[in-house]
Order: sequence, then structure tokens, then C-alpha cells
Amino acid sequence: MAKKKPSILVVNDDGITAKGIKVLIEEMQQLGDVTIVAPEGPQSGTGHAITIGKPLRIDQIHIYPDTLMYKCSGTPVDCVKLAVNKVFKGRKPDICVSGINHGLNNSINVLYSGTMSAAVEGAIESIPSIGFSYDDFDADADFSNCRPYVREITRQVLENGLPKGALLNVNFPNVPEIKGIKICRQADAKWAEEFDERTDPYNRSYYWLTGIFDLRDRGEDTDVWALQQGFASIVPVQFDMTAHHVIPQLNAWSFDVK
Repeated sequence: MAKKKPSILVVNDDGITAKGIKVLIEEMQQLGDVTIVAPEGPQSGTGHAITIGKPLRIDQIHIYPDTLMYKCSGTPVDCVKLAVNKVFKGRKPDICVSGINHGLNNSINVLYSGTMSAAVEGAIESIPSIGFSYDDFDADADFSNCRPYVREITRQVLENGLPKGALLNVNFPNVPEIKGIKICRQADAKWAEEFDERTDPYNRSYYWLTGIFDLRDRGEDTDVWALQQGFASIVPVQFDMTAHHVIPQLNAWSFDVK
């Protein structure tokens, strides 16, 4: 009896026609049965946003062969929720993969990323999940170097699983040849943001968000360092945001509430 192929949910935040998701679909088709639920347009930077004030729409479309594909009017997280509840009808896929994002989601970017939030939602649903991102914003980016790593990392998760509540944040450098994989921690960095103020034809102010990436971490075990050295970085992340190391300190405080 032939072994049943794993069911693979593919999502992203760049939209259903982005090149990155096309590459991810092609690689996942070599590993299992692929179902795609992705936003109908770009949703970068939406984080873990969900749609609550207006109706959601999900429509089956036909772009890539041998796939079950839906476009969604909502956010990347909406896509995962609808996939689990309506497309899979409560049956969980064997894995959820998100991306491949056009642009890195290393360090603090993981908090803002629609790509990673979709993967986080998969993990919340107890689905082993991975977010993939590549250091190239070009709409026609060349993902050739990423392909074998995407396939192998996914295969390893399918075979070995992930601990409950954990998922993988995978980033690829834009280099002629990726040197290999480094298992990393998230670098300590933030965006030093500014707002470029301009004036519209009605003499009203409007703003464009700008900024620089402020890296305060010089460790050689971080995702930023690995990418700078030409390695793909894998950071295991979790959605439990409890600062466990602070609990003893808080327990030592005296809350004298009368």
C-alpha cells in the first residue's frame, strides 16, 4: 500500500500571485499534496492582524496545476484560520509553510511580519509551521539558491516534527551561493524610525515611514550574523511571550493594595 502523501498548507503575505509563493508551491509539490490559501493582494507588515469589522471572502481559483488554491480578502492570519475551519473543515494539515517572503524577517522583523504571523497561527492550531524569507524585495527575485534548503528543511520538519508551541523562522541571504545552515537566536535590534512629512495638494500633511535598522547585538550566534556571513538562519520561535525570567522578581515585590 502506497504511503499517504502529507498534506501541506501554503500561505504568504505578498499575495497569491507573488513569485515567492510560486517557488514555495513548486518545492512543496515534491513533498506532498498542496493546498494554497493566500491573500488576494500584498499584506506585508500586517503582523498578526485579523479581520473583525467586515466580511471575509474566499474564492477558489486556478493558477498553478495540481493544487487546490484559494484567494482570500483578508490577512495572512485570516488565511490560516479560514484554511483550517473551511477548507480543511477542522482537519489539520500535516504542515503549514509561509512565504517565500520577498525581504528578510530576521531579528525584530518577526513581530511585524505577515509571513511569520501566518506561520505562528499555524503553530497556535498545533500544526508544525515554518516561515521562509529571502533577502530580495524584487518582484522577480531569483529564489534558485533557496529551493533545496526550503525543501530539505520542510522534509526534516515533516519527519521529525516540532515541539508544541514552537515554529521555525528561516531566512536566506542574497548571495551567489549559500554556505549552509546556522541554528541561531534572534538578534537584539530595532528600527530607528522616522516619518518623512510631506504636503498633499490640499496643503494637508501626510507621512511616509522611513528608518534604519539599529543592530545592538554583536554576537556570532544570531540570525543577523549568520546572514551576513552567507548562511541561512533558522531561529526556533514561540507564541508564548511570557518573560519567565521576570516572574521571580515580580513575586518578590510587595503589592500592598488596600
